[in-house]
Formats: sequence, C-alpha cells, structure tokens
Amino acid sequence: MCNGCVKEEFPDRDSMCLEEGAYFLNFKFCSQCHKKDDVLVISNRIREEIGDVESINYQHVCQNCDHIIAEHEYKFEVEAGFQHYEMNCMLCGFGDDSRSVLPRDPRQQPMFF
Repeated sequence: MCNGCVKEEFPDRDSMCLEEGAYFLNFKFCSQCHKKDDVLVISNRIREEIGDVESINYQHVCQNCDHIIAEHEYKFEVEAGFQHYEMNCMLCGFGDDSRSVLPRDPRQQPMFF
C-alpha cells in the first residue's frame, strides 16, 4: 500500500461500504509514474465464502505502471438477524454498517411506556 498516492489514509466513510469500485476523490496521483488520468484498475480480486461470511479482497493498481496503490478488503455476514458490512482500504477508507434482516429494525422501534 502506498500513502504517497492518497490524499488521506483510511478516511472515515461512516456507513459507506464498497464491495467494488474506488473512492476517486481520495486519489492524489500515482507516486511511481505521477499520472492521475484513469489509472485505477482492480486486480487480484478474491472472493471467499466461509459459512455466513463473504469476503472480497482486491488491489487498486495504476493502469500505467502496475504500482499497487491500496489493498481493498470488504466483508459481509449475517448474524443474529442483522447484516453486517465492513470495508477497510487506504484509498476508499474504513466503513461499517449493520442492517436488520426484518422489515422493521428492532433497534429503531419506539419504546412505549
């Protein structure tokens, strides 16, 4: 991973979790060839499913010189009635989210007394 290619390392993306794509606003330029125009490609994409956990890992790579800009990790799992999403990438940032599998999220129900 290369901190010279990004404006901010691991920006906080709150609940944004990307299983593909890139956060181009955080891309400065390739620190190896100094080009910025359409240089991000995805390579070495690996998708694994172990039980209820799905993991997707890939690299953001410079299209011109094959310099590895960042490693992208995405994880999805269903546990105890909730879908959990997590993303960790120097370019795209860190994000996590949790959603209920039920039509109405029990955490959002009003409490009546």
